[in-house]
Amino acid sequence: MRIFLSISLVIFTLIVINGQEAPNNQRISVHDPVMIHQDGVFYLFCTGMGITVWSSPDLKTWKREKPVFSAPPPWAVEAVPGFRGHIWAPDISYHNGLYYLYYSVSAFGKNTSCIGLAVNKTLNPADSLFKWEDQGKVIQSFPGKTNWNAIDPNLVFDNRGKPWLVFGSFWDGLQMVKLKKDLRDPEEGSQPITVASRKSQRQTDNPSAVDNNPGDAGGNAIEAPFIVKKGKYNFFFASIDYCCKGVNSTYKMIVGRSRKIDGPYLDKEEKPLRSGGGSILMAGNADWYGVGHNGFCTYAGNDYILFHGYDAKDNGRSKLLIYKVIWNADGWPEMGEQMY
Repeated sequence: MRIFLSISLVIFTLIVINGQEAPNNQRISVHDPVMIHQDGVFYLFCTGMGITVWSSPDLKTWKREKPVFSAPPPWAVEAVPGFRGHIWAPDISYHNGLYYLYYSVSAFGKNTSCIGLAVNKTLNPADSLFKWEDQGKVIQSFPGKTNWNAIDPNLVFDNRGKPWLVFGSFWDGLQMVKLKKDLRDPEEGSQPITVASRKSQRQTDNPSAVDNNPGDAGGNAIEAPFIVKKGKYNFFFASIDYCCKGVNSTYKMIVGRSRKIDGPYLDKEEKPLRSGGGSILMAGNADWYGVGHNGFCTYAGNDYILFHGYDAKDNGRSKLLIYKVIWNADGWPEMGEQMY
């Protein structure tokens, strides 16, 4: 999430303290949600001080949990000048007995950014084994050196079980890089590759056709990648246009697919996502000014997509939305029943 969150969006519409439940008639306010299920409970992680955490037994009633970090990770304070603990766009997954929580630290308006990693044996705060252990920096971007932004991570595995990290926001678009088996660092010699962008094919083939200097966001309004394996395809979700502007937000979600984890990803019209393609999955409407930065959760045979939307009935404040996903006859995802 690259664009600055105004104070009115950072402050939750519903003020609660840790351990209190949100009233059923008030939708919780979040940015950049991801979700996973453990032992009868859904756990939601999202942008906030120390990484905001919510839990729910039913996707209806939500309880605010303690944040992942009680203080900013020291390495992040050193790496990103001015960082005070407001962590963006986490990603949660379970692998080989551990929960892996990737997260973003960044300076507003710059690609002075890092992706970090924390691990835990359980997500249940009442469990004696519950303890978040920070693993430090995974990858970093630098103004004037890297033409990509190290935020918005998502961990994925290819058909051979090899791990990849997809990430990015603006600049040269969304990137992928191979990881080591321990999931803590890029593989030796592996460099990020661009897999999705709003730039046209002409701009992609001829970088001089667009202002593409390292450190320049370049108006390439795409971020929040999330890859889901379904059948023979990898489905690539992303968000385009602008988040975090309240009533002026224009966020919308797109999707493409590929049989290979690193693409090329094509939309329904077979246009490459790398050169401006992407089929619209959901856009704003009379109720929501913009919708985007989605996560994906599969549980008990159901696929759920979750994201934030800017509430037209509440001055554009950002709220949590959850839908079931249905897959049409051509194998593409569509929005199903709204769960929250």
